[in-house]
Amino acid sequence: MPRATDPRPLTKIEARRIWLQAQRLDTSEPFGAGPQAVAAAVEHLGYVQIDTIHVVERCHHHILYSRIPAYARADLRQAQSVDKSVFEYWTHALSYVPAKDFRFFVPAMREHRRDGHRWFASVKPEDTRKVMRLLRRDGALTIRDIEDDVLTEKEHLWQSRKPSKRALQLAFYTGEVTISERTGMLKTYELMTRHFGWDKPPKPATSVEITAYLLDRALRSQGVVSLDSICHLDAPSKPAVRRLIEARVRRKELVPVTVEGAGKQEHWVRPEVLEANPPAGVSEGLVHILSPFDPLVIQRKRTELFFDYGHRFEAYVPKEKRLFGYFALPVLVGEDIVAAIDLKTDRQNKRLLMQKWSWVGKGTARTARKEYKRLIEEELHRFQLFQLAE
Repeated sequence: MPRATDPRPLTKIEARRIWLQAQRLDTSEPFGAGPQAVAAAVEHLGYVQIDTIHVVERCHHHILYSRIPAYARADLRQAQSVDKSVFEYWTHALSYVPAKDFRFFVPAMREHRRDGHRWFASVKPEDTRKVMRLLRRDGALTIRDIEDDVLTEKEHLWQSRKPSKRALQLAFYTGEVTISERTGMLKTYELMTRHFGWDKPPKPATSVEITAYLLDRALRSQGVVSLDSICHLDAPSKPAVRRLIEARVRRKELVPVTVEGAGKQEHWVRPEVLEANPPAGVSEGLVHILSPFDPLVIQRKRTELFFDYGHRFEAYVPKEKRLFGYFALPVLVGEDIVAAIDLKTDRQNKRLLMQKWSWVGKGTARTARKEYKRLIEEELHRFQLFQLAE
């Protein structure tokens, strides 16, 4: 007979359903519509990653569209620039995060202000003084508004040759400025306090509060969590998070579970998730064409464990070595990833181009392909309308 302290076993399907429910991919319109839906989605997910790749719509818009069927780009602009319910900062990558969580990022800003930032070690104090003077005198600006830069050589591939841009980026990480608006990927910078109307920023969260924030954010958006999934690309946080997990297990606020196929990797769930009726299977009529940066896909090992699908991001892989294509998008039908489709938006001719279609998982079964193909093609039509909308 298993002891009360033994981890509860979870089948792969049970774990997958809990995760899909936590990601709000088990229903068609979980957040409603409009700027309020954007704020609600970002708050629930904890962050929405930003990326510059534009083969199809950029990933921050794509991730929101996957959970807000009526999503319009203007909704994110409203949330960021007018309602100010979201702001940009670094999580595991540059992301939109809820404005109400600002205090959890203040310690990192202060650390960069005190110790510098390894990406911007070459920024000269006079360049920082210049951009801050322009912001205070003239108001919000883009890098295009600064025309008197003397270009310098890049120190690494992604670095700008404009000293003012590097100075603005450093000021962003130190929390002196924020990105108040985006036009495409062109950023408008504004003084942080002026953008939010603050006399001074919110009080910084303590290290204990930040640890709880990381754990609670993962529990809310992942349902079933591991140390790796909580601290994605954030190894220094792992010891404190583990201590908090162990304390919550002792208080019976978390339950250890073993996920089928996970081997020795530990997972935990809130007890109310297990006490509730097991999540029902997701309707097979529900189709999501996911961004490769979607929270369901970005942690590749976790996606493979839960879905038996190993996503490959092949934009930087030589053409002859690609399996799924340059910018393959996983396709979730119901609760299974059944295909990976390599798409490209031809904006000039207003078409969505199919580069390659690969069946994976249940999609490899010929008996199921006809129905899967019908469902995916219906969603592709809607996806094309989203891609080409202004």
